[in-house]
Amino acid sequence: MDKSLKNKRIITAAVTGAWPKKENNPNVPMTPEEICEDVYDCWQAGAAVAHLHMRDDEGNGTMDHNKFKKTVDLIHEKHPDCDIILNLTTSGDIYATDETRMEHVKELKPEMASYDCGSMNWLNSGLFLNSPTFLENLGKLFQETNTKPEIEAFDPGMIANAAYYVKKGILKTPLHFQFCMGCANGIPGTVKNLVFMKETMDQLCPGSTWSTFGVGHSAMEIMYAAIALGGNIRVGMEDNVMYAKGQLADSNRQFVERAVRVIKEYGLEVATPDEARQILGLK
Repeated sequence: MDKSLKNKRIITAAVTGAWPKKENNPNVPMTPEEICEDVYDCWQAGAAVAHLHMRDDEGNGTMDHNKFKKTVDLIHEKHPDCDIILNLTTSGDIYATDETRMEHVKELKPEMASYDCGSMNWLNSGLFLNSPTFLENLGKLFQETNTKPEIEAFDPGMIANAAYYVKKGILKTPLHFQFCMGCANGIPGTVKNLVFMKETMDQLCPGSTWSTFGVGHSAMEIMYAAIALGGNIRVGMEDNVMYAKGQLADSNRQFVERAVRVIKEYGLEVATPDEARQILGLK
């Protein structure tokens, strides 16, 4: 990495996710139009990456490629000055077929997309399946579309899986991880666990970049720890609809602005989208 980028930190805005609805927080963006404006707002506040999920007309998570295309097109058409990196989920509906989960990647060829490197139970909601066949096909597709995988790791075993797929040629180094801390049935969000995740990555996948987030009460602990450990951070209503205890978030921008303050207070700088592209090795 260029030495001039050493003190830069990437902020990813995860603006909607597949779960929270207006009854959880009326400010959660749901439609392509709302998501478009939230992404632009977060970019203006300092986010370099936008992690995007889509919702159907009832507000449920969907992998409908038409929703992705409409949202991406709106961002480019309404805000041509916005150079934010678009990171599209491949896991927005646990009932979607493997083919449906990849269709928008084939069509849109995004700069980044999520790669959930293993299966797990979603507490009280079902199985989150990422079969070996799916992961191999998805990794090969990413190579064809020049899409950078964001390897979402919900436990250390998923880091080991990523190392295995590097050996098989399914994933190309350097890798980029998103440590998902405090998710239902994933690794709990604590500093000790984050250090363990990073050490596991350093051992199995040396030279990787990483980002992290904490769900719920672990959000601030994980944010502060990530900055101290040299990582990047993800914020937004996908992970937390509360800005603080007893206080609903006003907007996704509010989370980004706080992340900017934390990074600057630590004596670091917020990465622009183009700087993030250099850090992440995007083509």
